[in-house]
Amino acid sequence: MKIVHVTPHLPPDQAANALLPFQLGEWARMRGDGVHFIAHPPAAGAEPRESVTWIPRTTRGVMQRVLRAGSIAGAWRIRRDGRDILAAADVVHVHSNGLLAEVTAHVAKNLGKPVVLTLYGTEIWHYKRKLGADLFTRAYKAADAVTFYSQRLLERATELGLERPGMTAIYPPVSVSFRFHDAQAATEARRSLGITSENLLVNVKRLHPLAGQRYLIEALPSVLARHPDTLLVVCGTGALLSELQALARASQVERQVRFTGLVENNVVARYCAAADLFMLPSLLEALPTVAVEALASGTPVISSDNPGGLELHGVFGEDVAVVPREQPEALAKAIDTALANKRRTLNTTQAIVESRFRAESVAAAYWKVYDAVTSA
Repeated sequence: MKIVHVTPHLPPDQAANALLPFQLGEWARMRGDGVHFIAHPPAAGAEPRESVTWIPRTTRGVMQRVLRAGSIAGAWRIRRDGRDILAAADVVHVHSNGLLAEVTAHVAKNLGKPVVLTLYGTEIWHYKRKLGADLFTRAYKAADAVTFYSQRLLERATELGLERPGMTAIYPPVSVSFRFHDAQAATEARRSLGITSENLLVNVKRLHPLAGQRYLIEALPSVLARHPDTLLVVCGTGALLSELQALARASQVERQVRFTGLVENNVVARYCAAADLFMLPSLLEALPTVAVEALASGTPVISSDNPGGLELHGVFGEDVAVVPREQPEALAKAIDTALANKRRTLNTTQAIVESRFRAESVAAAYWKVYDAVTSA
């Protein structure tokens, strides 16, 4: 089978819609399929890669906003550079939304190719039907199958009037580098990171308002009043770094908060294993892979009541505690309770991770979708 993935990102970008297409490509090659990518260049810059066609992003200047000249030129370039690649495909797998996804989906359907569309969150959470030509809605309806990053995302699409045949929720994969650590192994992981604090809270997210790290920092003084030897580690980069650092100083918890910046995945795995609690105070999530990675490592999760956190609670039960969004005191109370009764995740959580979130099961779910659209 020849598969073409169309995605706005590829590694080294760390977005979900960069990692999943790359993983699917690797798994497909392992089973003998041919794979080609059509993608925008990574933020760090693009170098020539075998089986990758880079399509520059459209500009966002005055002409683009007023006359949509950038979109017109971008659509022409996508058709020119992508048509022959799409014509050779057995399946075209389009990821997320935007001009690249929407134009290639249209071209692929005109060529008679089966199209699978995968949606990650923002496309549906912020969906609004546009007046006139709505390229996303057209691509959504024309696709032969649509997969969603979570069940709640699928349900939200249905609420918005986007119900259609071929809708499937497929959870994201969790790498085997995130494996269960009992209490002793967690202590050893903490020692390897040079952390001596009695209690360790970890958050892994981009530093963005929707990630909600400010509420976690605001909760920390109350936590420290009961558990003074507690360290919060925040892994990630983003525009809010200086603001969050200032908040930590103003809250007089600067010494108990460590910002690591962007760290490699193997280091994230060590932090997830070393933590007593993984913190997810986000305002909006589809299915937070980082939280599942923590659960796979043996670390319970405290999440705000964002859609992804609620879904994880439904899947994993008491290993995912849920508190109201944007309420530091509720967050602090949940942390206090959990630190007073420390434990690792339940055996049932490990069984769920192995059966529903490992590469083999995720790949099999996508191969089933591919088989359905190619045999229709």
